[in-house]
Amino acid sequence: MTRSECLQHQILTHAQRHETEDRTSEETKITQIQHAKQQKTKETGSDQTSLPGCDTVCVNLTAKEILDLVDEIISISTRVHDAVALVPLNKLSYENVVLPLAELEARQLPLIQCCVVPKMLSPHDNVRKASAEAELKIDAHLLSCRKREDVYRVIRIYAAKGESISPEAKRYLQCLVRDFEHNGLNLTATKREEVDRLRNEIDELSLRYVQNLNEDSSCLFFTEAELAGLPLEFLQSLDKTQNKEFKLTLESNHVAAILELCKIAKTRKTVAMAYGKRCGDANILVLQKLVQSRHRLARLLGYAHFADYALDHRMSKTSTRVIRFLEDISSNLTDLASRELSFLKDLKRKEEGELPFGVEDLLFYIKRVEELQFDLDFGDIRQYFPISLVLPGIFKICQDLFGIKIEEVTEIDVWYYDVRAFAVFDSGSGKLLGYFYLDMFSREGKFSQSCVVALQNNALFSNGACQIPVALLIAQLAKDGGEAVPLGFSEVVNLFHEFGHVVQHICNRASFARFSGLRVDPDFREIPSQLLENWQVNCLFDQKIYSDDDVDFHQLIRSLHPKVMLGLPVVEGTNPASCFTRAVIGSEATCYSRLWSEVYAADIFASQFGDGHPNLYNGLQFRDKVLAPGGGKEAMELLTSFLGREPSTEAYIESRSKYSL
Repeated sequence: MTRSECLQHQILTHAQRHETEDRTSEETKITQIQHAKQQKTKETGSDQTSLPGCDTVCVNLTAKEILDLVDEIISISTRVHDAVALVPLNKLSYENVVLPLAELEARQLPLIQCCVVPKMLSPHDNVRKASAEAELKIDAHLLSCRKREDVYRVIRIYAAKGESISPEAKRYLQCLVRDFEHNGLNLTATKREEVDRLRNEIDELSLRYVQNLNEDSSCLFFTEAELAGLPLEFLQSLDKTQNKEFKLTLESNHVAAILELCKIAKTRKTVAMAYGKRCGDANILVLQKLVQSRHRLARLLGYAHFADYALDHRMSKTSTRVIRFLEDISSNLTDLASRELSFLKDLKRKEEGELPFGVEDLLFYIKRVEELQFDLDFGDIRQYFPISLVLPGIFKICQDLFGIKIEEVTEIDVWYYDVRAFAVFDSGSGKLLGYFYLDMFSREGKFSQSCVVALQNNALFSNGACQIPVALLIAQLAKDGGEAVPLGFSEVVNLFHEFGHVVQHICNRASFARFSGLRVDPDFREIPSQLLENWQVNCLFDQKIYSDDDVDFHQLIRSLHPKVMLGLPVVEGTNPASCFTRAVIGSEATCYSRLWSEVYAADIFASQFGDGHPNLYNGLQFRDKVLAPGGGKEAMELLTSFLGREPSTEAYIESRSKYSL
């Protein structure tokens, strides 16, 4: 059964049959888009357009095809929701309430990604523009679906029946109810209006905070002597004034280069001060209003404060537990950190005299210690990491560890000539597990960060069909004259990290697309990548402002900073709260999550793979007990099942002691 036939069957089963002709016509439009792609491929002489056995992922649509497809996605979704809303209340069942929405979600994800991913990757301006337009339409539609009172009423009444369904189906039903109730549908009309108003206000304040930083045009000027230690290629990338001074912006890549590589302490401090003063008073006021609005929203939805709202469905569960976790890590590493800081201070004294050691010196002297201890120039070691060596090496480790086999797929439709695709098989049975694309090199118009995107999630359908996962790894490696530039050490580590997400996506076998691939507990999501890859004031600040009322940001930073940073004061004249974007958008009340994952990944690595060699038995256990269930089970339940106990912080603390300066 083709994708369009499956969608048509779902609609016909759960909607009014007198609309059949209209539906068939609209379903045919999706089929026509696929047929057009196949015809285009025949004309160019290629053997196939899509991944074998996976024609649902169309990676190279034109602008018109994207806009046509998004209209059909919205039309089909609306009809399925309409059909669920019309089910008589005395005939509610899993098959006519939950199943249609679950299968719609599974089938529409790859179609949605076909529309929205091109804005990140397409080399064509018109395609990127159409994709961005499509994303706005889809986002608006999905939000409207989560606000449908008629659908919520049916789902709530069905959930209250307590019908016997599988644990994973029950978890999915709970997610459906939560989606609606987080939009206030269990509240009175007046309170629901207030929820909408607060959400709009939060969006506006978040945008204003980020825009203030983006529009900041502050810059500094330095002589070549004041930038000693910076590589020639970096200096050549900077604008110069008529008196031959270099213009340095306060963009993060410029600031990071100075703090990590510049040998002049005064320059490092000047840059750190300027960076920390950006948007000072303006953004502090915005953040105060934003935190208050988030607290009011959380309380309307039944939570004590915003942190509890943000953590309710995470592995950590409560703000109290997060703060205890962070303070436990901090207290256990205080002695070690004090010794390391003393070492760094001594090194600075030897190299720069009796200048005081500040936060702005940390990155530079940590890197200096690495260079001295390992006698390494991190620029020179690039020659040992060509992509032609690194990529097969990563593949081999994952194959040996997780019992998989990776094979390249050729002669398929891709959006850029150097994009590659691979199939992943179970090495024992030979069963196809999924596919992944690699878009490895930077280019004009391409999304500028490294990440992994789910193009299609694993799912099982009521007719017995199985949808296999497809992932996309986006990297930002460089080319010189058309040839790949060898990787720096940090790039190798990052590639290992991101490929961990690919393995996580491909090995997931959850029945519901909602729990498949990367759609797992965010506290858990980074653990597989941290396992393969093998920060603190900000985390505590973020957690405390969202768990307390009327926090004085400036005073909080002043009290936390010397405690966590072992007496090092905040950089003079700065207030980090004015430029801490992660606490505003993307990681609000959850900045701890990356460290949480790193700590528990260390426990898994030390207890199950401690000798540093791939252990196929333990790797298969991890694949089956942790990766396969995905979000279908509580993350703590998965880890406890794999480890035979609750995860611990001990291995992380020991590893930091073992590899101390």
